[in-house]
Amino acid sequence: MAKIPVLQVANRSVERTLRRSYDDLGALRIEDPDHPERVVVAAGAPWFMTLFGRDSLWASVMAMPVDPSLALGTLQTLADRQGTVVDPMTEEEPGKILHEVRLDVSSGLSLGGKSNYYGSVDATPLFLMVLGAVSRWGFAADTIKALLPHADRALDWIVDYGDKDGDGFVEYQRLNDQGLVNQGWKDSWDGINFADGTLAEPPIALCEVQAYVYVAYLSRAWLAYEAGDMALGNDLTDRAARLKKQFNEQFWIPERGYYAIALDGRKRQVDACASNMGHCLLQGLIDEDKAPQVAAHLMSPEMFSGWGVRTLASNMGAYNPASYHNGSVWPHDNAIITAGLLRYGFVAEAQKIATGMMDAAEFSDGRLPELFCGFSRDHLATPVPYPTACSPQAWAATAPIQIVSSLMRYDPVVSAGGVWLDPVLPGPSGICTSPTPPLAMAASPSTSPAPSRPSKDYPRRWPFTGDTARGCPNWLRKRCGVVEIVAPRQTLLVREPRRASCCPRPPALHLCAITNRYVGT
Repeated sequence: MAKIPVLQVANRSVERTLRRSYDDLGALRIEDPDHPERVVVAAGAPWFMTLFGRDSLWASVMAMPVDPSLALGTLQTLADRQGTVVDPMTEEEPGKILHEVRLDVSSGLSLGGKSNYYGSVDATPLFLMVLGAVSRWGFAADTIKALLPHADRALDWIVDYGDKDGDGFVEYQRLNDQGLVNQGWKDSWDGINFADGTLAEPPIALCEVQAYVYVAYLSRAWLAYEAGDMALGNDLTDRAARLKKQFNEQFWIPERGYYAIALDGRKRQVDACASNMGHCLLQGLIDEDKAPQVAAHLMSPEMFSGWGVRTLASNMGAYNPASYHNGSVWPHDNAIITAGLLRYGFVAEAQKIATGMMDAAEFSDGRLPELFCGFSRDHLATPVPYPTACSPQAWAATAPIQIVSSLMRYDPVVSAGGVWLDPVLPGPSGICTSPTPPLAMAASPSTSPAPSRPSKDYPRRWPFTGDTARGCPNWLRKRCGVVEIVAPRQTLLVREPRRASCCPRPPALHLCAITNRYVGT
């Protein structure tokens, strides 16, 4: 954590929360005995002081703007433990990324009775998503290349084992009676249910998992295009397009105006109104014409507590504001939803969630816990703690970083020589005014000169996943009022583009000639 950049924010409460996030990431740092030089973080204290596939991947990608090395270390550590055989007890399968690993004295705590347990449906596509993000942060080509065989085995798992019935969706069903009943991020036994409260029966295809698979295809397509493999890139882009079409046909519930949380074992829509669809916004899986209704539901009084978006709407049969996954508020979930709303242009809604989260952190000395109860802010003046929440917890610690980064609207392609910003930070009464953008460079950056614009001839059907992308990278788009940051190596050169005569909005942020500074250097 020695190279996390110094942060200066006008709102001191927000600055304290972000600094607390940095401290918590340091406190959760653990070592792989075989590779002590790698940076990885445990899922959370005190219950989960170990590497978790899903949690560690999300935490590392959320922390990317301040410490890209965390994502690389997480990918390398998980790649070393990628599944190679079929083992029903541990739920290991070839190409699968593990759910949790327990080392040394805690190995007996792992599900399945061995040090590695693989009962996670989402860690494998998330592995590909994070690899795509890492590649855009300027790590050396050889570093990325070493992980490509693992990425391809992960893709094979999605097709050969994730989609067991060949219907085009990745689903899960535990392989033994000791494993997790639910294997997405809402992995409590009652976490997936219908609007009337009835539990969904497996195999279950979660909506957000399809979004992760979608971005997994696009991430691997990005890597293929970068390597000049147009055929593979086009094939994966086509797969992603087919998945998006099929998803919007089968998960959308027109009479309710939102997406099913899942399809159950009989391919019925699990019709609860839940926060999971916010993850689909972030990955771009949702059709543009349906996004306004999704945003409206997420921000409705039934979903938004005043502090954040609940995991389940208050008018659902299984709602319980003091439950683990059926009405509670999770900071990482809200950070993802915030980024998803911004991707589709819902700025005011994203700002409202962001402000609620930062306000909630004030009641716990700047630290967001794993979750808190979903009671309405109109009824209770403070967030109600969840009794057994981990604190600190990895993806909760990185949630404030993700929220601020989302509002800054980072669009990083450091490997191509640039990071673009189009900030929509709330004003002085909200999160902050004009912060110095935190940007940590890759630990093993490419040594080739960084051009001011990419010279590569990229395809028109671009598999880019940035929040402002719509089919092509930003340097191929004409954008008005955007602050451009060109970041070769360690220096940020901030330039303010000219405002086009057709655009009444002034440039979003006024900065100039900033040199990035690091703690401890």
